[in-house]
Amino acid sequence: MGGYVLAIDQGTTSTRAIVFDGDMQIAGIGQKEFTQIFPKSGWVEHDPEEIWETVLWAVKQALKEAKLKASEIAAIGITNQRETVVVWERESGKPIHNAIVWQDRRTASYCEKLKRQDLEKLFTRRTGLLLDPYFSGTKLSWMLANVKGARARAAKGELCFGTIDTFLIWRLTGGKSFVTDATNASRTLIYNIADNRWDEDLLKILRIPAAMLPEVKDCADEFGITDESLFGAAIPILGVAGDQQAAVIGQACFEPGMMKSTYGTGCFAVLNTGADMVRSKNRLLTTIAYRLNGETTYALEGSIFIAGAAVQWLRDGLGIIERASQSGELAQEADPQQEVYLVPAFTGLGAPYWDAEARGAMFGLTRATGPAEISRAALEAVCYQTRDLYDAMQKDWRNTNGSTVLRVDGGMVASDWTMQRLSDLIDAPVDRPTILETTALGAAWLAGSKAGVWPDQKAFAKSWARQRRFEPQMDEKTRSAKIRGWKDAVRRTLTNA
Repeated sequence: MGGYVLAIDQGTTSTRAIVFDGDMQIAGIGQKEFTQIFPKSGWVEHDPEEIWETVLWAVKQALKEAKLKASEIAAIGITNQRETVVVWERESGKPIHNAIVWQDRRTASYCEKLKRQDLEKLFTRRTGLLLDPYFSGTKLSWMLANVKGARARAAKGELCFGTIDTFLIWRLTGGKSFVTDATNASRTLIYNIADNRWDEDLLKILRIPAAMLPEVKDCADEFGITDESLFGAAIPILGVAGDQQAAVIGQACFEPGMMKSTYGTGCFAVLNTGADMVRSKNRLLTTIAYRLNGETTYALEGSIFIAGAAVQWLRDGLGIIERASQSGELAQEADPQQEVYLVPAFTGLGAPYWDAEARGAMFGLTRATGPAEISRAALEAVCYQTRDLYDAMQKDWRNTNGSTVLRVDGGMVASDWTMQRLSDLIDAPVDRPTILETTALGAAWLAGSKAGVWPDQKAFAKSWARQRRFEPQMDEKTRSAKIRGWKDAVRRTLTNA
């Protein structure tokens, strides 16, 4: 059978399928975008049927590019956009509503109501999360309340709830497997991460029937076998992890204190805390990094809503660049005497501020400010926000001795200028790997190792290769002055200060 492994990477704007060979190198890729649906301001939905069609297309395209038959694939690993909610009929498999996406803010007032009832501490203690529309629980509660007859049908066991991984596994196995993994479960706001079980008290508060919930498995486990009619052969699904946790695995951050940061539309920084479930005192999230062989590894996570989206704004909103790669070139030309700060709170501020009402602002403008200074401010904003998360994690996790190396991935890390400035501002080394498809690689490793065709955890970690390390070059006086300016700019922007 060889060592070929297929990773399905179902993201927020597109679905990708990647075939990796026995040396963990890419042999074929299929990618297809799908429709973003915005029914109202702040609402974001996806059509689950369209997502399903993109998965089928992407898998077939990846196999075609790799010149392989489905029978030559040893296993499938799945990684997915987290927190997005799908509810479907158990008998027919038909969704009862569009998927409600992680970005959706429709339950903001419901979250505020729960906070006024002094329930956030309970949710945080059980789940490690905050009461925010970002997470799945309140979205699911909304769907049950707003789709006619849904709650009664769910209580009878007629409906199934799942994050995207669960829905895809159900479809891939012809309805035979109704399962999820511990990482996706940990993002739902209804999963007790200490006890590793659905939490009855939280289900009762959100009025969610337990009968509609999937079984929770390890990240490397037997999730089912694909229906032979889909790809021409039955393939075991042996690995599942939410996208940010899959990136942790793909970056081989297996030791406590190791940290990765992914720079896509937003930025997600995750610090491995091992068996220690660290309770953040700095508004970070406590979450499950992965669960292997029944043993749970925990992490601290910080979410930045705007990272690469700031570069898209330079291109599409302001028109000062034609392509994203120009942002770093332009930033290099900026006047070093001008300190311009962009606080990119276009959709509020994430960790560690969690201010949903904050909006973007720019400070330090002069008559001499031009495209170069604005471009530099947009890229530095990502670095400053990472510094905020890095500092919060160092405070919460005191076992690092200030020696944490940041492993990075995502589209923005191709910019040498940005990565050097990131290292300068966090005052720590930044490692860029040779394989940037770390999310898909993480899912593939889970499946490949479980199938016995890929190396174990220790050997996989040893195979991780660095393409380049960026070391801090900025002097402490300059760095401190720049960070003070950033903190002042954020303070002026916050509405909840």
